[in-house]
Amino acid sequence: MNKFIRNILIISLSCLLFIGLSVFSVLWTYSNKIPDYKFLKNYKPPVSSKVYSGDGELVADFSKEKRIFVPYNSIPQNVINSFLSSEDKNFFSHPGVDAKGVLRAVVNNISNIISSKRLEGASTITQQVAKNFLLTNEVSFNRKIKEAILAFRIERALSKERILELYLNQIYLGSGAYGVAAASLEYFDKSIKDLNYAEAALLAALPKAPSKYNPYRNIKLSIFRRNLVLKNLLDNKYIDSKLYQKLLNEKINLNKSRKVFLEDAQYYIEDVRKNVIDKFTYDKVYKQGFNINTPINLKLQKIATESLRNGLISYDKRKGWRGVLTNKKYSKDWNNNLKKFNLENSINWELAIIRKLNKFSAEIETEKNINGKIEFKDISWTKKEFNKLFNIGDIIYVKKIKGKNYSLKQLPLINGGIVVMDPYTGRVLALSGGFSFKKSEFNRATQALRQPGSAFKPFVYALALENNYTPSSIILDAPLVLDQGDDLKMWKPENYGKKFYGPSTLRIGLEKSRNLMTVRIAQSLGLTKIVNLSKNLGIYDDPEELLSISLGSAETTLLKLTSAYSAFINGGKLVDPILIDRIQDSEGKTVFNNDKRKCINCDQISYLSQDYPSLENDYKQVFSPQTAYQMTSILEGVVKRGTAKKLRDLKLNVAGKTGTTNKNTDTWFIGFTSNLLIGVYVGSDNPTPLGRYETGSKTALPIFKDFIKKTVKKSEARPFKVAEGTVMMVVDPITGQKAKFTSKNTIIEVYKEQNVNDGKVIYLNNNRLDANNILKFY
Repeated sequence: MNKFIRNILIISLSCLLFIGLSVFSVLWTYSNKIPDYKFLKNYKPPVSSKVYSGDGELVADFSKEKRIFVPYNSIPQNVINSFLSSEDKNFFSHPGVDAKGVLRAVVNNISNIISSKRLEGASTITQQVAKNFLLTNEVSFNRKIKEAILAFRIERALSKERILELYLNQIYLGSGAYGVAAASLEYFDKSIKDLNYAEAALLAALPKAPSKYNPYRNIKLSIFRRNLVLKNLLDNKYIDSKLYQKLLNEKINLNKSRKVFLEDAQYYIEDVRKNVIDKFTYDKVYKQGFNINTPINLKLQKIATESLRNGLISYDKRKGWRGVLTNKKYSKDWNNNLKKFNLENSINWELAIIRKLNKFSAEIETEKNINGKIEFKDISWTKKEFNKLFNIGDIIYVKKIKGKNYSLKQLPLINGGIVVMDPYTGRVLALSGGFSFKKSEFNRATQALRQPGSAFKPFVYALALENNYTPSSIILDAPLVLDQGDDLKMWKPENYGKKFYGPSTLRIGLEKSRNLMTVRIAQSLGLTKIVNLSKNLGIYDDPEELLSISLGSAETTLLKLTSAYSAFINGGKLVDPILIDRIQDSEGKTVFNNDKRKCINCDQISYLSQDYPSLENDYKQVFSPQTAYQMTSILEGVVKRGTAKKLRDLKLNVAGKTGTTNKNTDTWFIGFTSNLLIGVYVGSDNPTPLGRYETGSKTALPIFKDFIKKTVKKSEARPFKVAEGTVMMVVDPITGQKAKFTSKNTIIEVYKEQNVNDGKVIYLNNNRLDANNILKFY
C-alpha cells in the first residue's frame, strides 16, 4: 500500500513538474516576444485639435479619431461604475486576469457550444488595455497568452486608476468617437460630468459591439443592452432597486454634437487647417490636441455666405436656364447614385425628379420622396414654358417655398468670394471662397489670383495725395497713347463707355473711376512709387513696372486687396489679415500668438506709480492719417455720386470702390463702415467675360449691400473719424474751387492744413491747362 501511494505521489509530482515546466516554457517563450509596455506610464493618446470662434464656440476639430483626453480624477463615479459593471466588476481586486471570470466563461461556453450560441469572453479591463495598445485584434490562442502576460506586467507597473484612465480614454464607442468624453458629446452633446446613470450605462453598453448597439442605428437593441448594464449596476449595489426601476423607464434622448455653422465656415476652416499644418506639421496638429482660437464671428460668417450665394444666384438667373442635371427613368430608387450632385444642407436645395408636366406647372418628387409642384411663376426667370424646359425623368434642384410648392434652382456657373475684416487689427471675422465647398474646395478669397481692375485705383490716388496733390487738383481727362517699350504694342487706355470729360478734379477721377485720369496721375508719380506702395501694402509680390498696373492689371487675391483697404480706415496703418488669434497646446501653453501689441509700463509694480499700463500697436505707417481720411472722404463720394451710388438708399455712412477688368471678366467691390471692412469678388474659375453691363456695381456691389443690410444698424455706422491736421471747406464739386454763397451744388472737401491759409485756397501753379501736362490748384 505504501508503495502504491508512493508511486501515486511520484506520478503526481512528475505531472505537476511537467505542467510547471510546460507553463514556465510557454511563459518564457512568449515573454521574450511581447512588446514593451513601459511607455504606458507616460502615454498620452492622440487628441484632436479644436478650432474655436471669437466667442469661444467650437467650430471644428482636426483629428483622425474623435477623442478628448480626460484624467481619471475628472471622470465621474457613475461613468466608472457603469463600465466596471459592464466590463470588469472585479477590476479593483484581480491582478490583471480574473480567475473567477475565466472559470465562469469556460463553464458557460460549454453550454454555448452545445446550443450554438456566441462564445463568452473573460477579458479584464487590463487585458483590453494590453490588446488595444500593444496587440492586434487577431483571434488566437497565442494572442490570449500574450494578453494575459501583459496584463500581469501592466498591473505591476501601473496603478489601477492609471489603467482605467487609459481604458476609458482609448476605447472605441461607435460613431467615430474614442473615449468616454468624445462619446458623451457624440451621443448626448454633454460633458461627461453632466451624464446621469442611464446615459452612462448606454456608453458602457457599447464596447462589446459599438456598431451593433449604436443607438443611432438600432435604438431598441441599444436600450436592451443598456438595461443589462443597469441590472449589473443593481447587482453590484451601485444603485438601489428604486433608482433601477426609474432608470429602466427612462428614454434615450440622443442629441448629436453639432458643429456650429460648420458648413458655412468650411472655406475659413480649411485655410486655418492649412496654416496650422504649415506651422506645426500634420502629425502634431492631428495628434497633440491644439486649441486654436480664431477671430471668426459665426453670425457674420453665416450672413456673408448667404449674401455671396444670393448674389451669385441673381447673376446666374440673368443669364437664363442652362439645363437639367441628368435624366433617369422613374423608379422607387431613382435617387440612388446621385451623391455627386449633393450640396451643403445650409443651401436648402433638394434634388427632385419630374413626374408629370402640365401647361402651367410641373409635378415633382423630391429625394426625400415628398410630392410637390413647381408653378409657372417660379420658373419665370427662365423665360421658357414647362414643355420646353423639362422632360419626364429630368433631375433638377428645387427649393421648398411653402406647403407643396417648390421653386426651380440652378447651380451658378460663376463663383466668387467674400471677406469681412476688422480694419484696425486685421482680424478676419468671416470668409467664404465660393458657392459650395462640396462642389469646389478652391478658395476664391485666398487662392484665386485675379486682376483687381479699378479697385486698385484708390492706392494710386492715395499716393498722389501723399505727393502734394489735393482732392481738388485738376487732371486732364483726354485721349492718351503710350509707348510701353520695345516689342510691346502702343497702349491706348480708355474710359468705361469710351468717353472723355476734359479737365476734372482728382476727386471726380476716382468717384467716376476715370481710367485716363488715373494713368496721367501714374505718369506724374512714376511707376517705382506705385510698385513700391503696392508691395508695402501686400497687394502684389513682384509686379511688372507697366503703367497698366495703375488700372489694376497685375494679379492679387481678394484677401490681400481687402486687407490693404484697412489703411484708409485706421489712419494709414498697415495691418496683416489674421485668421488665427492664438494657439495653445494640450496643457494650455501658448505656442503661437498673433497679438503683436506692446504693453507700455507693464513693468511698473507700484500701485502709487502714475505711469499706467497701456497697450500700443506697432503697425507700420504706410501713409499719413490725413491722406487716409481724405481717401475715406473721396470713397464716400463714390457711394454718394459715383459708381457705387446704388448704396445711397442704405442711408448709412459707407465708403467703397467698385472694380471691373477688361471685358467685364472680374468684378469687385471693396467697401467699409467706420468699424467693418468687406471685400467681394465675382468671376469665373476659367476667366471669361461675365457679359455686357456686368460690372462691379451690378455683380459684386449687391452682395456687399445685402450683407450690410443684414448686419449693420444705423447707430453702428458712425461717421468716419476726422484726422487731425485737416481742414474742411465747402467747394464746387466740378471745379474744386471754393463755393460761392449762391452756389447750389456744393460738397464739403477735406484738405491738409498746409494746403489752406487763413481760410483761403493756396494756388501753387497757374491755371493754364495743357493737354500734355497735369496742373494743380488747391
